[in-house]
Amino acid sequence: MALDRRKFLVGGAATAACLATAGQAHADPPELWLQFVANPYNHPQIPNIAYAGYRFGERPPNRPSRTNVLRYGAKPDGSADASVAINQAIKDVGSAGGGVVYVPAGTYRIDHIVEVGYDNVILRGAGSGQTTLFATRSLEQIVGINRSRFGGSNSAWSWCGGLVWVCHRDRRGPLIEAIKAQRWPLEGWIGNEGADSSVITAIVGAVPRGSFTVTVADASGLRPGQRVLLQVADDPGHGLLKHMCGDIPGTESYIWTDKTKLLSYKPFMWPVRIAAVKGSDVTLAQPLPVELRTEWNARLTTSAPAITGAGVEGLTIQMVKTVRPAHLQDKGYNGLVFQCAWDCWADDVSVVDSDNGFLLVSAKGVTLSRTRVSGRGQHHSYACREQSHDNLIEDFAVGRFTEPPTPGSGHHGINVEGLSCGNVWSRGRMEAGTFDTHRGLPFGNVRTEVEIFNDGSHGGSADAGPLYGARFAHWNITVTNQRAGCVKIDHVAPCSATVGISTVREFGQIDRPDFAGPLESKLESYGTTAVHPPNLHRAQRALRGFS
Repeated sequence: MALDRRKFLVGGAATAACLATAGQAHADPPELWLQFVANPYNHPQIPNIAYAGYRFGERPPNRPSRTNVLRYGAKPDGSADASVAINQAIKDVGSAGGGVVYVPAGTYRIDHIVEVGYDNVILRGAGSGQTTLFATRSLEQIVGINRSRFGGSNSAWSWCGGLVWVCHRDRRGPLIEAIKAQRWPLEGWIGNEGADSSVITAIVGAVPRGSFTVTVADASGLRPGQRVLLQVADDPGHGLLKHMCGDIPGTESYIWTDKTKLLSYKPFMWPVRIAAVKGSDVTLAQPLPVELRTEWNARLTTSAPAITGAGVEGLTIQMVKTVRPAHLQDKGYNGLVFQCAWDCWADDVSVVDSDNGFLLVSAKGVTLSRTRVSGRGQHHSYACREQSHDNLIEDFAVGRFTEPPTPGSGHHGINVEGLSCGNVWSRGRMEAGTFDTHRGLPFGNVRTEVEIFNDGSHGGSADAGPLYGARFAHWNITVTNQRAGCVKIDHVAPCSATVGISTVREFGQIDRPDFAGPLESKLESYGTTAVHPPNLHRAQRALRGFS
């Protein structure tokens, strides 16, 4: 792979190229954008999100159909359970090396989970308006009660699992077994017990944020194209967590020791591909989102089995109509989940009448395009959690709820949490919800070119730590009901950029900063959405030389 760093332009030529791409070459860009162009890898307020999505923003492949679920006995009239037939078709195609499992137009009843557990398998319908998977049972009915590993009686189906579940079969199987045995599992990159990884090599010396190159102790186990997991520990003074918050002065007085949930997320885990190996120098395929200090014991490791190259396209996942549950008591009428998934995608997929819509759980480089959540109202419309990185949600929609909320229910909207970074929500229309974090110190995430009726609330327990880490950017946001909360974040999010949002005012849930003292955040072009470039993600891709 050619080193993408070389595709970045510098100075005024880059700005002109990018603005011309957006059709706005005549406009004066914000000062922050000009600063980013001059410093695209280590800007203090704007993250580099030019590498978000499937294979850094490539179009998913258009693979030919390998089989049709009708051949396996699936009925398109909803008269019988089709999940067994669909899963057998997926298994056969996956065992043969991959391809498309086609689900023709019609309604297919699914009484069990549809399991996409093989690399390079695409579950493809005739279109979200033509092919429907009609789910009759919840995850609690299919699998059993699920609880948080942190204790308590809240249902873990409130944030995990899907009735279409994209996860490697060797990862998903132990997850389900643990839940059935009530050994509430870890959900992430290193397996249920945190033991499904091994060290390949240690990283030697300090490395700046934004660097593509690291020096390792032993490169003999590395090769170009290899997928590895960068794990970064911390020092006793929580230096890594402070760094993720921009190393602002207030991180010194903040109390870290009682943030037990946040501390349990460590080490920081970031999947990355190797681009080149030369002696002990290893070139990564994208820039580091954090700096590496010698006291943080950075190393390259293996991970639990991750699924790659899998897709879900052209269908609706509709739940049997149920009453929207009270907050954190979801039964698991959940739509589509990507778990321990890397370079996967969904396109033209709708979720209707769900508890939760689309979930990214320890996902890397996943693109969700032309997706929609609608119906009676959800807990999470979109959630991005458990160290999910560099995912792209574009051309998305959250519909206005068709029924009033039930007592005790809550809606968050688009959520990111749990040390997740590099994630992008682009070109969206939200008729409900908010720009949520559930604490857990997410950092370096972007929402851009979104119209929102801002009526949701953020979540997260106090022991999960700060609402925001550094370098959140909200860029070109229209708030149709003028509510500021979770959108105008310059006064609460450290080292953040709020650029080009419509005029807003404080009401409803009003947040206070986690950190005392100056936040070193930026507010530009407030009160207007005529900001150029209009889309931060597309502008950064243009700097890389991609449309």
